[in-house]
Amino acid sequence: MMIPSQNSLKEALQKYFGFDKFKGSQEAIIQSLLCGKDTFVIMPTGGGKSLCYQLPALMSSGTALVISPLIALMKNQVDIIRSYNQEDSVAHYLNSSLSAAQIKRVKEDVSAGKTKLLFIAPETFNKKSITNFLKQVEISFLAVDEAHCISEWGHDFRPEYRKIRQLLDAVGGQKTPVIALTATATPKVQSDIRKNLHMINPNVFVSSFNRDNLYYELRPKANEETVIKDIVKYIKKQEGNSGIIYCLSRKNTEKIAEILNLNGISAHAYHAGLDPDIRAQRQDAFLMEDCQVIVATIAFGMGIDKPDIRFVIHYNISRSLESYYQETGRAGRDGKPADCISYFNPKDLVQLEKFLRDKPVVEREIGNQLLLEVAAYAETSECRRRFLLHYFGEAYNADKCSNMCDNCKYPTQKYDGQEDLKLVLDAINCLKEKVGIDHAVNVLIGRKSTPVTNFGHDQLTCFSKGSQKEAIHWYSVIRIGMLEGLIRKDIETYGILKITDKGKRYPKEPYAVAFKQNKNFKEIVNQVDEPASSGVLDASLLMMLKNLRKKVSKEKSIPPFVIFQDTSLDDMAIQYPCKLEDLETVQGVSRGKAKRYGKPFVELISKYVETNNIERPDDLLFKSVAKKSTGKIQIITSIDKQIPLEDIAQSIDKSFAQLLSELEVIVNAGTKLNIDYYIDDRLDQEIQDLIYDYFYTAKTDNLAIAQQELEDQDVELEEIQLMRVKIMCELGS
Repeated sequence: MMIPSQNSLKEALQKYFGFDKFKGSQEAIIQSLLCGKDTFVIMPTGGGKSLCYQLPALMSSGTALVISPLIALMKNQVDIIRSYNQEDSVAHYLNSSLSAAQIKRVKEDVSAGKTKLLFIAPETFNKKSITNFLKQVEISFLAVDEAHCISEWGHDFRPEYRKIRQLLDAVGGQKTPVIALTATATPKVQSDIRKNLHMINPNVFVSSFNRDNLYYELRPKANEETVIKDIVKYIKKQEGNSGIIYCLSRKNTEKIAEILNLNGISAHAYHAGLDPDIRAQRQDAFLMEDCQVIVATIAFGMGIDKPDIRFVIHYNISRSLESYYQETGRAGRDGKPADCISYFNPKDLVQLEKFLRDKPVVEREIGNQLLLEVAAYAETSECRRRFLLHYFGEAYNADKCSNMCDNCKYPTQKYDGQEDLKLVLDAINCLKEKVGIDHAVNVLIGRKSTPVTNFGHDQLTCFSKGSQKEAIHWYSVIRIGMLEGLIRKDIETYGILKITDKGKRYPKEPYAVAFKQNKNFKEIVNQVDEPASSGVLDASLLMMLKNLRKKVSKEKSIPPFVIFQDTSLDDMAIQYPCKLEDLETVQGVSRGKAKRYGKPFVELISKYVETNNIERPDDLLFKSVAKKSTGKIQIITSIDKQIPLEDIAQSIDKSFAQLLSELEVIVNAGTKLNIDYYIDDRLDQEIQDLIYDYFYTAKTDNLAIAQQELEDQDVELEEIQLMRVKIMCELGS
């Protein structure tokens, strides 16, 4: 390997990439690799990791092998390198997406010495035909990109990554320098990477994990409707800025993307279930700014070179803090402010735990440990930036956060936690520094869990010493002890609590530590469990709308509720829809009904808003995907076949009352149903006429009031509801 001078490196940088200077520690990293030293690089997303192996490859004799986990990532990297060179042969990739003819072409270019960088998937590297071919190739060095995939404690563990070292040795690369690169690695993961790749005394370059331009915030996730509406309102205020929304399920990516588009926000869903060509098209549309928002599963974003992403939203919390850090790290790579907003409900963790049930025992235990870290991050009231950086082994002064996280921007009340810290340290000492955080908390609060009783820890003097406070409080105290450097987790055993030298001195030399009360998301989401009303009902407007409905009903000789039901008028008196398209967002109003009856109503509301100088709610124009009636197609086809309604209800596993509600949903959506066959068979003509006459003169369509008015006539509630559906079908559809 060559030993480059500083000038030669800068000349090469200018020659191959057109840059005048290196970024951060890039120059030292490149120098280390070109000198033949194993090199370990931990650099945040956007820090310029790729250049650390691209430039040395171009400067070296032979071909650099780059292990990369994703096909899309390889293609993206190859395209970038080719864009700086005149010949496409300078960079190639080998993976399962290539045909036999394409693989032959790649091999020819590599053998001819034209290819400086060969990106290869670990699964492809493992094929005998490929290893035999690589034995004949001069390999300049091996680069392992996304090296956290090696560790079972990493957020994207890939078993194939653990074979990389033996495969390199097999192709004759025992003395080949190795560079391992990742954006996310805890001390435990760093240790795993070095051991697995046999990196002996590597030069280690760890950049700060801090991204001071990113704002971190967690919001309670009470229910789907409220959260999606909040997301739409937020993006509407972003003035066209690009962003990513992460979801756990493919179904949610499709649903949220559809709602965003309905609300005038250009969005695409992106997940592994889509055809590869469609995924590529949507990724390109996002990069070329033809699409404002990508709603994706975690498969999207790795290696995507888009510097101006202004927000990353997590509809579902991540599986680990490494995932969270990497996903949020895709925002603000240009150094300008960007938002990282996550919605959290403890129920999400239960769902994530279910995904682990079929995993091997070790993998399941690791996954659960990682989820505990996520829960702690969500519920902490301490500086989120400090918590996150500490997780990656970096100390941080929360005073420097400058209100760039919700906890610093909106601080909760503080109190001095000296005594609580002393109690925790005493308990860890009492437990002989041999247990993890869960076990320690159970001992403190006096919970006789199986491990506690099995080890006889319920007999210790520290047992139940903290029972006057809840478990969530003691989790917080232990984590603050870690942040203060009094307690640490043992790297090798990952989770065993140890007391540091500073912690051993603390009981004798205590100092004030400001604590904040942890957030209890279970209580928070329960407080907002129902969708909040978007405003206060305007009684004056409601009266005017009812009078107008009465007038229109007389003009058209149809019952008032056929025009708009009471619930629709109530919603109008909250939302103030001033256009027909706005009216479609009102409860129970289909597009057809809006066009047929809506004009005088929106004209009245528009004039009322202007006259009274009313400020309409911000989320007025929120449009949601219509909730599909359960078994809608089955109900419609069954009615067409004149099947008795009781049999239809049974076939879709609904009660008769629930079926009637389903019928109203279908009719309100504009579908005409003919249920005369059932009504004529069940209701006397006299009863039908009685209910018919009532609804023509009634001031309200309320079923309870109708039943009360017709009580003396022995009319049942279900009969009233059936006739209401019949009238709506005849006159409203």
